[in-house]
Amino acid sequence: MTSSGLISNLTQEWVDSMQRWHLELFFIPTTVITLVTLIASPVLLTCIFLSRALRQETRYLLVANTLAADILFLIFNLATVICNAVRAQIPWLVCELVTAVTVTTYSCAILTVTLMVVDTYAAVRWPLHYHDILPPARTHCILAGVWVLAATYPFTLVIMMEVERGNTHEKVPVCLVLISLGFIQVQNTVGIHIYFFVAALICAMLIFYCYIRLYMVTRTQGIWQSRFSRARVTLLAHGVLLLLYFAPGFVFTMELYLFQRKNISQDVRVWISTVNMCIFMLLPRAFAPYLYGLRYREISDTLMQLLHWHRRLSQTTGS
Repeated sequence: MTSSGLISNLTQEWVDSMQRWHLELFFIPTTVITLVTLIASPVLLTCIFLSRALRQETRYLLVANTLAADILFLIFNLATVICNAVRAQIPWLVCELVTAVTVTTYSCAILTVTLMVVDTYAAVRWPLHYHDILPPARTHCILAGVWVLAATYPFTLVIMMEVERGNTHEKVPVCLVLISLGFIQVQNTVGIHIYFFVAALICAMLIFYCYIRLYMVTRTQGIWQSRFSRARVTLLAHGVLLLLYFAPGFVFTMELYLFQRKNISQDVRVWISTVNMCIFMLLPRAFAPYLYGLRYREISDTLMQLLHWHRRLSQTTGS
């Protein structure tokens, strides 16, 4: 069977399963969570870029990069979920490009939150040389490299698949990252799993190492003694956020594995993929702006200043 025929069969079977279980209704919580997040994240992003002091600090540049990647992910994910819910016929090339952008933004967010932990470790471990090690200009270069690194593999796969398939212009009723990468995985199983599982495992190990070293460096300073100390609360909040970021990636790796198993029910694949795409992947992006706003006092202070300034401007205009 040709690649076009395989893609058509896969997408049609997926649509049939979604209709049988009415899974298109998942677009409702997806829309609600996305809209709530798109209200908060741009506000924090604006606070960071409007404040010269925040723009000069590496940790806030990393926060801004995470928020920017999350906003792009949410926009493309919501567009995909809505198109799938209404059974819009999407050109396969467009679906592949959306897949590449979605994977890029998700990977960029994961890499950036990993760098946030490394940045915290560097600030605590080498406080006197920290600003020399990571000046704003170097941070900008690192973030540009993160975007390039995150985009290289998914866009390379798109190019490889287009070259292999030739000039076909079929349309599909459902566009999913799982189907796009799952089909590529038939020819490139090792590459796909290395990119998703091994890369996520390396990031997770680096985060654990930095946190263990942070505890060893700071355990004699008394910041961990109180049950509700700022250090414990910060660690708990960041740990929960990291878990929410990484868990959907490992679930997606399981989806790719199940995609190749013939003895797994199609309904099981569809349910896992839908819940992961419409709920799990959105949770860290929904919590992130609120946790960042509460964790970083400088951001919350800047936000309050902007609100007071807007209030004074409204009163001046009204009078």
